[in-house]
Amino acid sequence: RIQIKESATLTRDVLEQHFNDLKGTVKKLLDERLLSLLQEVDAIEQESIKPLDECQKLIEHGVSTADELLREGESAVGGDVGQQDEKLCSFTKKALHIQLDSLPEVPSLVDVPCLSAQLDDCLLTILKNQIFRYGTVASRPPVQLEEFVEKPGGILVRWCKVDEDFTPQDYRLQFRKGTASHFEDVYVGSETEFMVLHIDPNVDYQFRVCARGDGRQEWSPWSVPQLGRTTLVPHEWTAGLEGYSLSSRRNIALRNDSQSCGVLYSKAPTYFCGQTLTFRQVPLVIETVGQPDRRDSLGVCVEQQNGFDSLQRDQAVCVSTNGAVFVNGKEMTNQLPAVTSGSTVTFDMEVVQLGPCSNEGGNFKLRVTISSNNREVVFDWVLDQCCGSLYFGCSFSYPGWKVLVF
Repeated sequence: RIQIKESATLTRDVLEQHFNDLKGTVKKLLDERLLSLLQEVDAIEQESIKPLDECQKLIEHGVSTADELLREGESAVGGDVGQQDEKLCSFTKKALHIQLDSLPEVPSLVDVPCLSAQLDDCLLTILKNQIFRYGTVASRPPVQLEEFVEKPGGILVRWCKVDEDFTPQDYRLQFRKGTASHFEDVYVGSETEFMVLHIDPNVDYQFRVCARGDGRQEWSPWSVPQLGRTTLVPHEWTAGLEGYSLSSRRNIALRNDSQSCGVLYSKAPTYFCGQTLTFRQVPLVIETVGQPDRRDSLGVCVEQQNGFDSLQRDQAVCVSTNGAVFVNGKEMTNQLPAVTSGSTVTFDMEVVQLGPCSNEGGNFKLRVTISSNNREVVFDWVLDQCCGSLYFGCSFSYPGWKVLVF
């Protein structure tokens, strides 16, 4: 009930504001069009009346000259006899030089512009048809948020289409932290899920999603906002190891130019069985990655062991940059594609217990799935002790490798 009333109130406010803005814009456009037409009338009027004004001036000048000559002739005829001949002679000379029968050509009436305005009802008809079809009110958005999956330092957000008649082309996911006033875009694309990173643990985030129909420009209404959070601390690399530089959040490791070589481990055993651990290759230069070496490794291990230059050892599983998979230091027959620019390598593990497990140890088996570039290998990793959480690590012999973990 509360959601219906609040969304209805918000919808009314949005409609009223939008149509008020629209009215102002339409009035402004009509005023601009009216001013343009009036200026066009002024221009035609001035251009058309100018030759007629000049013609009128010539006629008036001719009439004035003829009238003056007429008065002079009357004066010569009615004047003194002694001066009559002189005045008549002067009158005759003027009359010969003035062409009283010459007048400028006056255009016919049909050739004189007659201004008018052509206004019909077609605009009103078009506007009426468009206005009556403009805008829609939806009882529910065509897409809704479906699931939030906790990840270390992140949330995997999934959404789905709920309107069968709606054909989506793109989705747009937004979020805001806690009580922040503004949402911000976090994903725009065709996928129906997205991993939102840099999420602080135990803090509420609000999410919403909308979609754009196939061939359309406008976005659909937003889904009902929902809260998501993660209780899992983010994965972090251990700081201070010579040979590797870390990002500010310590989730990206860069193999630098140092000659020092060794395994970079996670700060703590933050990978738990049942989760997905993802390594993503982020090269410094998009077109290239670091030079590969057969001792390179990306993987997980039971504990940190210094003195090794690779995870290709006991109590660890890893994949090399050439795609070779190692279990407890032994290379498997199955192989994954080589790690290249933008590659993503994921580790999934589930517990399969072979025998009794106690603090003293016992047979313990993890079913491991390693995926890369749409291929995967699955195998069982037998350990001699119970292990609910694991360290992750990497090692690269040459500089240029840059790895994001989440």
